[in-house]
Amino acid sequence: MPLALAYSADFPAIADAVFILPAGTQELPVTAAADLPEAARQYVAARLQADDKLISVNQYTHHHYYVVAEDKKTADLGREALRKAGHKLHAQLKADEVAELYICNLAAIGGALALAEGLALTAYQFEGYKTDEKSKKPAVLQQLTLVGPDLSAEQVQELDGVLQGVYLARDLVNMPYSHLNATQLAQQFEQAGEAAGFHVEVLDLVRIEALRMGGLLAVNQGSPEPPTFTIMEYKPEGATNAKPIVLVGKGVVYDTGGLSLKPTPNSMDLMKCDMAGSAVVVGVLTALAKNKVPLHVIGLVPATDNRPGGPALAPGDVITMYSGLTVEVMNTDAEGRLILADALAFAKKYEPQLVMDYATLTGSAVRAIGIEGTVYMGTADEDTMLALKKAGNATHERLVEFPLWDEYADHIKSPIADISNLGKAEAGAISAGKFLERFTEGYPWVHFDIAGPAFLTAPDSYRGKGGTGTAIRSTYAFLKGII
Repeated sequence: MPLALAYSADFPAIADAVFILPAGTQELPVTAAADLPEAARQYVAARLQADDKLISVNQYTHHHYYVVAEDKKTADLGREALRKAGHKLHAQLKADEVAELYICNLAAIGGALALAEGLALTAYQFEGYKTDEKSKKPAVLQQLTLVGPDLSAEQVQELDGVLQGVYLARDLVNMPYSHLNATQLAQQFEQAGEAAGFHVEVLDLVRIEALRMGGLLAVNQGSPEPPTFTIMEYKPEGATNAKPIVLVGKGVVYDTGGLSLKPTPNSMDLMKCDMAGSAVVVGVLTALAKNKVPLHVIGLVPATDNRPGGPALAPGDVITMYSGLTVEVMNTDAEGRLILADALAFAKKYEPQLVMDYATLTGSAVRAIGIEGTVYMGTADEDTMLALKKAGNATHERLVEFPLWDEYADHIKSPIADISNLGKAEAGAISAGKFLERFTEGYPWVHFDIAGPAFLTAPDSYRGKGGTGTAIRSTYAFLKGII
């Protein structure tokens, strides 16, 4: 079970509590030391003077913790330091077997929310499929109660809604193909829609064929499982946008590479995560609906696995896409752009205000900036791109903009079709984006290549190991800024 978040104007005298202190604190404020015995005060004061950032005091009936905020170049980086402090604090809480923690902020505005965010994201655990009793035992820490005059119950509830979207996305990314084929993924979307309050329609193979979604059908050719195309719509009364915002997510539930087979170690064995883009879409919609954000948002997810069986798509084949464009498929492991292209062309029917797509698309993006950020590019105006970057900085899901210069179109030229699905070795993330751009006529568009941060093979602070739910918090922050 994920942590529960709550708000309170005050907290009991005997309670496990953490106090967030301003950067450079050398002496405890009275509000953080009211019930401490003199020896404990002296101990904390000594640790503060030694520049400790996390101090723990065991009072036997309860614990007090002190987190010292860090003086960073920007407020965004200061909040990120508190998220990471939340990660470190979680280890101490686990050792102390704390069930409920009160968070009292005596530092900068927003400090309690940032610390709680880091704690809650660290506390996430994928339930998995182990059968022993120890694995089934719930975590001791069950609730975070945020305290302080700089907070409101609505702010805490909003954070909880966003976290629920991240938890859902992490769960989906962590689920193996044996439990999450394209049909099962669509069923998960239906359950999420019912729980959060948005409409879900799932198109089956017959309807996909009727629409002539050539990219999705081609990638699915080698699979024993049918594809799905899911349309999710959140349209609350009083939506502030006359035209919808459309989110598109890559839903390759498992990727062998097709006939262009991947190597197994550190590649194919991790490819259950290749649907992380689709998890972003449902995670954002969940957060919006849970928090009743007044925006009309549509999510589109083409889903299939990519296998080399039977009549699988072969390198050199030419396919006709939903848009009517022809594509020479030079590598069947460049399949994500094929299914995304059909969804991007389909998005035009909604006359959208903006379309944003999310995909674990290229190793080139990972090689360029690692797991520390997300590559983005697009045709949206500069104000939109800047607002996205600011939202990324605010949530520490940082964005690096790549160019989409006209010259990159030469990278995907084909001698026998309109375009090729494979560019040069250089600028691979950009040529993938340039491919997608051909299917985005008629609306502004932004592409996010989340291949680096979407799934981590080693723990990284509050992002953890495995699915991270990256891009949900930043996209939510950006969309809230539109209102």
